[in-house]
Amino acid sequence: MRFVQSVRWELKSWPSNIKLFFLANILYQIGTGMFGVLYNLYIQALGYGDAMNGRVVSIQSLATALLFVPIGIWGDRASRRKILIIGALFTGAAYLIRSFISGETGLLGLAVVTGLFASFFQVLAIPFLAETVTPKQRLKMFSYFSSLVLASQVIGSMGGGFLADGLQAFGLSRLSSLQIVLAIGGGATLAAFIPMLFVREGKAAGSAAGASTKQEDVLILTQTGQTRQTIEEYRMIGKFVLAQLLIGFGSGLVVPYLNLYFTNRFSASLSLMGILISLGQVMTIVSMLIGPTLARKVGQVRAVVIFQMLSLPFLLLTGYTHWFAVAAVSFLFRQALMNAANPIQSSIMIDRVGDNKRGIANSLTQTAFMLGWATMGPVQSRLVTEHGSYWGYAITFSITGCLYVAASLLYFFMFRRTSPTPSPSRSSQSAAEL
Repeated sequence: MRFVQSVRWELKSWPSNIKLFFLANILYQIGTGMFGVLYNLYIQALGYGDAMNGRVVSIQSLATALLFVPIGIWGDRASRRKILIIGALFTGAAYLIRSFISGETGLLGLAVVTGLFASFFQVLAIPFLAETVTPKQRLKMFSYFSSLVLASQVIGSMGGGFLADGLQAFGLSRLSSLQIVLAIGGGATLAAFIPMLFVREGKAAGSAAGASTKQEDVLILTQTGQTRQTIEEYRMIGKFVLAQLLIGFGSGLVVPYLNLYFTNRFSASLSLMGILISLGQVMTIVSMLIGPTLARKVGQVRAVVIFQMLSLPFLLLTGYTHWFAVAAVSFLFRQALMNAANPIQSSIMIDRVGDNKRGIANSLTQTAFMLGWATMGPVQSRLVTEHGSYWGYAITFSITGCLYVAASLLYFFMFRRTSPTPSPSRSSQSAAEL
């Protein structure tokens, strides 16, 4: 009760910009959650095989990855709020149209459109939040934000699965029920632009005076100092990109196809699959909320590595088990532990990159991650097609485990002794905290 009361008090103390931004993300992620769980099942219901699902995931991920860097640069130079509004409008519109398109050309073409505009929120949400809160609030606020994103996806995925099964119980075909639910999800994503219209431009009072006095700081810094700091920041960004690329390759083999894994191997219903994926997100929310506590005790970098390494046994158990109950429980723990590190990683990156490079930093790391998804789709579908629903998934889960181990070790050795780069727009953090 004390925890609930403290959370309620904290919510009331948030500025209106944060509340509106979080509301927009709730709507946006509800639609994303519905599409993430049901869209590849919709493609299946149209009569296409796993190869088409792999092509759609790959081409959408590639389109997103191609626009990440331009959007990051644009966001660093223009209004991130306006770009987020555009992203919500066009992503929602694309979702609505995709709900009723059945031709191969339409499926692939709209996957490209969705990928392009989905990049807006993926790249700019964290930098927008970072400039809106004070440095001391960032890790906690990133954890709240990531938890809220997952909670909204829980509503979308669980609600979408139940609604689709309910519509089928009332006599609708599987295809028609999926179309209706996907259209509802598209409408929710489209509505996300409304709260963003009321968000006001501006920085958090405590975060940055440094950001608002950027031009004065430039006059104070020497040319040599500026160049050295810029080179160091880009080196730091490169390290984040490399670690995220390995995670993206591993994730791209497994995560987009988890619903197909459960339906193909265990014949799970839409409702059961929706419940399972939603429970995984609920557990992730809990782990994300305790993440800052672990980070304070062992350091942020060690917390990231601990979460990721603990998830590996559960990943392999999911891939090799013959029993649904074991696969379900293992999936829940893998999901929670692996994703719990995300807000901590965001905080580490934001602390080491200046405000004028946060958009490009986030875009490059997101690009690396999505390139993994874009390239692994055909690999995954081929492995499952050639080796069947047991060994095909067992092989993909094993490859993912190896990539996650490599990424975690690389992350630890690259950042364990690295202190944040001094910047006028952020507070410093001692290397001892890592």
